[in-house]
Amino acid sequence: MPQMGESIAEGTVVKWHKKVGDNVRRDETIFEISTDKVDTEVPAPCSGRLVKILVNEGETVPVHTVVCFLETQEKETVEQEAPVRGTDAPTRPSEPVAATSQDDPQRAASGKPPRTSADRLRELSSPLVRSLSAQHRIDLKTISGTGVGGRVTKEDLLQHIARMPPSTAHSPEEDHLEPMSVIRQRIAEHMVASRRTSAHVSSIFEVDMSAVRAFKGSHASGHELQGKTKLTYLSFVLQAVARALRNHPKLNASIEGKNVRYHGDINLGVAVALDDGLIVPVIRQADKLALQDLAKTVHDLAKRARSKQLKPEEVQGATFTVTNPGVFGSLIGTPIISQPQVAILCMGVVTRRPVVLEETDSIAIRSMMFLSLSFDHRLIDGAVADRFMAHVKSQLESGAF
Repeated sequence: MPQMGESIAEGTVVKWHKKVGDNVRRDETIFEISTDKVDTEVPAPCSGRLVKILVNEGETVPVHTVVCFLETQEKETVEQEAPVRGTDAPTRPSEPVAATSQDDPQRAASGKPPRTSADRLRELSSPLVRSLSAQHRIDLKTISGTGVGGRVTKEDLLQHIARMPPSTAHSPEEDHLEPMSVIRQRIAEHMVASRRTSAHVSSIFEVDMSAVRAFKGSHASGHELQGKTKLTYLSFVLQAVARALRNHPKLNASIEGKNVRYHGDINLGVAVALDDGLIVPVIRQADKLALQDLAKTVHDLAKRARSKQLKPEEVQGATFTVTNPGVFGSLIGTPIISQPQVAILCMGVVTRRPVVLEETDSIAIRSMMFLSLSFDHRLIDGAVADRFMAHVKSQLESGAF
């Protein structure tokens, strides 16, 4: 189990990409892990054959614990290169071995054929799989499992159910119980802890994004021809936030006991939605990046976040966070602060609608967006928060990009 950062003490095996007996190439993904900081794919340290798996999917073990054995051509194992420094995991059989009558005296006495190791592995499937199979009256021995050692996984069972005739398939109104994923457990812990820690207050501003929309449109074709990353609304907001934070340092701070740490660098965390949660990669020294560089960096981080290719240091050290549920159509949000930060900005969807223009006392169609700021009232007063928001609004409406 690799140590993904100095503060990481354990990791959870989320998925095995290889099964016992498979050949593995050096640097090929062999399994996925989840930690407090990041979910990532772990590459094989050498080429060889996977001969034994010691830690099953869903199990959490200390860092440096041996999770599998690879046999190389020289008959050396990974374990010889990196001795165990954590709790030893129990040994598991490397290959299925047929059971004999001595393995199961009761079955032998009854005249029934002995169970094979494949039968036993199916019976050792997760509680969720056994529960679902019982609900649908499915014998797990009739399903070819793709899990470790032939175990039937939830995905195997759901695919089998999908192929069943409608009259025997699972009713969509039936309850079913499944465990929370590791990433959802971590998010739950952090969000509840943040609510207990910070005095959350929200302030909402309406912003005219027409200047941004016009700028995007006038530069779109040129960027495509030059192979540059597409400019998104998020890029403009990040630029405006980075500039505003330099003038409003209380929002680029963190509380440490009875002290306040004002951060010298402006490191913006950007929330990226995943299938079962979210992750917040960090743009370091964002105030020193041009608009196009911000767009390129966000695109790269989001792409690698969704493919589980982020490094631990790329999700650490944020001093302020921006989240953009507006891409899903959300109008206004009041997000929870990411500790130990003291504020988070939420972007709503950009919509075109009629607006009264004060300077001409007329009505025009404008591209409007709501920006909401959740801030920690222990440090930031409403006036400070609103001056920051007014600065961001002015940046976006000015057209000076």
